[in-house]
Amino acid sequence: PQRIYYLSLEFYMGRTLQNTMVNLGLQNACDEAIYQLGLDLEELEEIEEDAGLGNGGLGRLAAPCSVPMFCPSSLLPGLYGHAGAGSGYGIRYEFGIFNQKIVDGWQVEEADDWLRYGNPWEKARPEYMLPVHFYGRVQHTPDGVQWVDTQVVLAMPYDTPVPGYKNNTVNTMRLWSAKAPNDFNLQEFNVGDYIEAVLDRNLAENISRVLYPNDNFFEGKELRLKQEYFVVAATLQDIIRRFKSSKFGCRDPVRTCFETFPDKVAIQLNDTHPALSIPELMRILVDVEKVDWDRAWEITKRTCAYTNHTVLPEALERWPVSMFEKLLPRHLEIIYALNQMHLDRVAALYPGDIDRLRRMSVIEEGDCKRINMAHLCVIGSHAVNGVARIHSDIVRHSVFKDFYELEPEKFQNKTNGITPRRWLLLCNPGLADVIAEKIGEGFITDLSQLKKLLDFINNETFIRDVAKVKQENKLKFAAYLEEQYKVKINPSSMFDVQVKRIHEYKRQLLNCLHAITLYNRIRSDPSKSFVPRTIMIGGKAAPGYHMAKMIIKLITSVGEVINNDPYVGDKLKVIFLENYRVSLAEKVIPAADLSQQISTAGTEASGTGNMKFMVNGALTIGTMDGANVEMAEEAGEENLFIFGMRVEDVEALDRQG
Repeated sequence: PQRIYYLSLEFYMGRTLQNTMVNLGLQNACDEAIYQLGLDLEELEEIEEDAGLGNGGLGRLAAPCSVPMFCPSSLLPGLYGHAGAGSGYGIRYEFGIFNQKIVDGWQVEEADDWLRYGNPWEKARPEYMLPVHFYGRVQHTPDGVQWVDTQVVLAMPYDTPVPGYKNNTVNTMRLWSAKAPNDFNLQEFNVGDYIEAVLDRNLAENISRVLYPNDNFFEGKELRLKQEYFVVAATLQDIIRRFKSSKFGCRDPVRTCFETFPDKVAIQLNDTHPALSIPELMRILVDVEKVDWDRAWEITKRTCAYTNHTVLPEALERWPVSMFEKLLPRHLEIIYALNQMHLDRVAALYPGDIDRLRRMSVIEEGDCKRINMAHLCVIGSHAVNGVARIHSDIVRHSVFKDFYELEPEKFQNKTNGITPRRWLLLCNPGLADVIAEKIGEGFITDLSQLKKLLDFINNETFIRDVAKVKQENKLKFAAYLEEQYKVKINPSSMFDVQVKRIHEYKRQLLNCLHAITLYNRIRSDPSKSFVPRTIMIGGKAAPGYHMAKMIIKLITSVGEVINNDPYVGDKLKVIFLENYRVSLAEKVIPAADLSQQISTAGTEASGTGNMKFMVNGALTIGTMDGANVEMAEEAGEENLFIFGMRVEDVEALDRQG
């Protein structure tokens, strides 16, 4: 069978304990055992750190607990939820996504030292530690190409078992930690230069120190590129080791037939961050395994597939050629050669179309020559997919229009999805029980079975039970807010929730303006009947994203005014949920009445929060963007509150300027 390898620089896992108990069917037994020990399972769960090795949807999709039901790729028909050989590969960041504190209304970032007490779920595997090379120079010899005089960093793997849901399958998430090859330069230490002795060690281990180093300066950019190559180089060595140790290969390179490699190995690139897998696999096949160049290129293309996660031009990675030249000189040579092959093919098919060659080149010319990593992913993969139908259409007809015209069969759609194990069974057991009582437990592994609930839409007992669960969740979350945030809210009010990364295109600003509008209505006529509403907004702004931080400040300032106005009272509250993370999502989503999915049409690739809210019984107000489109088709547009421009309206407005 084919082994599937999912490469991602983000794995936004959240907590593992409860998810593991659910998947193994041990929740009741563990609850009873903990109770007999005089402990409280909920208190125990709160002690576990969130593994915040990601920034948002990209990391949540990569997280093993998120992949099972719907897969964002052509290769992963449910990697972790169903039986099958699969592994996730990433970086074991010492510090994950920052902890967010709100001080005087402003976001302040604090280090997320999630490993300070250790991680009981992982196992170090020093026997599989591998070298990763940087810098150096390229030698061309009669025996082939050699990359020499390199600096070496060691990649230490840590394995986390990921059990499937009651299917006797446990897959592995392998995260790499950077280690210096020598702890000390003994000579320098002996002559008293302690700083110099540990400098190399610190520089090496910085690679796995922090998720998303500040790339507003050269050293930060270089560290980010090092991270991307580090995970790729270690992972591909590991994949080829596995292939050789199986019956399909042999440790002797002369006897290993790589023709079967794409049949036994599938590598999925989660966005452009692991794009260096393409030139690195070429380097290993050609320089190390002595495979013919053309054969190596065919093997590479048949092995790799690429998932695009964004249509925003600024989010598509472009690396300076000068940085590659210094850090990865052999890979730059390979990219140049691959680009030349690609452009020769384009020129033959479209003679005289110089502008097309410029648009489709992997190398972007200009004052600073850059490598377009998205273009590299497209030419080096056999499949390219978007993550919602509307997003995939934009990918085909806008982002990669020229590439789609060249190879239309390569482009696919795989709409993102969520796992009902974490986002229903785990976080909302009351609702899961009510549903299971009516239609059985099949929906836990097949969400399409929820259609059976249509038989009960006029069943008063069922409707009452669902409403009761919702109110219990709201009471529970209100108590949590009072305990953790020292904020008292009306649990009978409408919980109006928008939780996601803070970004202009996600339009938290629009939500804030709506809150101001509601406030003005109440102030203008306090006696008028008004449905009490608690508006909750949560999410983190990237540390260098000034506008997003200003939006947070506006939200907290608006909340300060509204929440302290005696004329308003319990009619309206605006709460900013500090330090939004997976474990907080598991509490607020089951309690929500209204889900805000209001991004500008054509900007949100898919979104998965929209699905999490819907499966927990919240109504959706949103635009025709991302997966909202398919949700509206599935549930009926009359059951969502759709507003605003469509994609074509936004594009027309852009053209008008």
